[in-house]
Amino acid sequence: MSLGALWVRTAWLGEPHTDVRIVMSGGRITEIQTGVGPQADDVVRNGLAIPGLVNAHSHAFHRMLRGRSYDGIGSFWSWQREMYRLAECLTPQSYERVATAVFTEMVLAGITTVGEFHYIHHDADGTPYADRNAMGEALVTAAAASGIRLTLIDVCYLRGWFDRPVSGVQRRFSDGSVGAWRDRIAGLQASATVRHAVAIHSVRAVAEHDITSVASFARSRAMPLHAHVSEQPRENAACIEHTGLTPTALLARAGAIGNLFTAVHATHLETDDLATLGAGGVTACMCPTTERDLGDGIGPSTELIAAGVAIAVGSDSQATIDILEEMRLVELHERLVTNRRGSHSTADLLRMGTENGARSLGWPDTGRIEVGALADITVVSMESVRTTGDPRNVASRAVFSATAADVTDTIVGGEAVVLDGNHVRHGDGVALAREAQALVAE
Repeated sequence: MSLGALWVRTAWLGEPHTDVRIVMSGGRITEIQTGVGPQADDVVRNGLAIPGLVNAHSHAFHRMLRGRSYDGIGSFWSWQREMYRLAECLTPQSYERVATAVFTEMVLAGITTVGEFHYIHHDADGTPYADRNAMGEALVTAAAASGIRLTLIDVCYLRGWFDRPVSGVQRRFSDGSVGAWRDRIAGLQASATVRHAVAIHSVRAVAEHDITSVASFARSRAMPLHAHVSEQPRENAACIEHTGLTPTALLARAGAIGNLFTAVHATHLETDDLATLGAGGVTACMCPTTERDLGDGIGPSTELIAAGVAIAVGSDSQATIDILEEMRLVELHERLVTNRRGSHSTADLLRMGTENGARSLGWPDTGRIEVGALADITVVSMESVRTTGDPRNVASRAVFSATAADVTDTIVGGEAVVLDGNHVRHGDGVALAREAQALVAE
């Protein structure tokens, strides 16, 4: 459903404005009026309009792990074993259905753009499909079915550990060489709602000379480049043992660090790592609900920003799908570490969940409500039991109290994907989620 105009009681335009009319045409915002009433054909909402939320780091299929790995003593590495078992059973057909359900859950949560960190490329034994990008195309199809904007982040993954080849399910992830990876992704096509980025899975999965090749490929095409960085102390220690460098220092020596680079997690960093990332003008994508679920630790958000790093957020393992929660946890986790409130303002957190993530994913024309930007808008109810509060602080109430359940409307490129809390194609999304879970049930 195409919208001509949205009228909202309050809109975040870098700061809150009241009685705002946002006019849209051709997928972009063409006019913004403040202090006015609605016109006859406007969609009218009493809530808060914010730029469409951006999920800068997602593994869609991880959503199917909910309920599988919560109880018992364990760690990231025990959780990884569960994840590998799930990855073994996916086909292009089931992957598409799973991703459709997960992306639908995302737009119901107000997410208009997702960066899918995609590394399941081949059949279960590592044999390429006849269509070598069948799994990636499944994600593209799923994004179209759910109405979300997609950056497909195609991942280079070439070894199982620093000194071991891929084995078991990891064979699905590996193209065998950078050249074969590069040849495969040459077949990927962008569109009005799909853009492409590339990734180094991690320093444990890609050797230094191959990191250099991937980084050079990305740089020659001005493509965003992502990598998991220092999520786990064990990986940091192994990197130093095998190379004499931290993961950040190794990535820098290999030529990966630059203003199109996103360090995912960036949790366990040394002082020199912070300086290196800051000097490179990188983005760090923090995923607080996953990092707390897996016991990863709390990343140094204040130090990263002080060094010159922009912070984005992502849902990663889909422990929950709620970018409002990811945003506020950056601040709330910092309070736990420092015993100090207010390191990150409401405006800071909103940028993390919108503009910073959009830039990280190669969508610099979204993440803001302004004339000329893509018409990606999320509307949050300010009248729920969670969000009712001081009328003078609407944006802060949304950032610190609202949840995904308070999203009433999600607009992507001027198209209403969610209206009054329901997906225009898939309703509340529950039937899709149940179908997806059944596809991967043991």
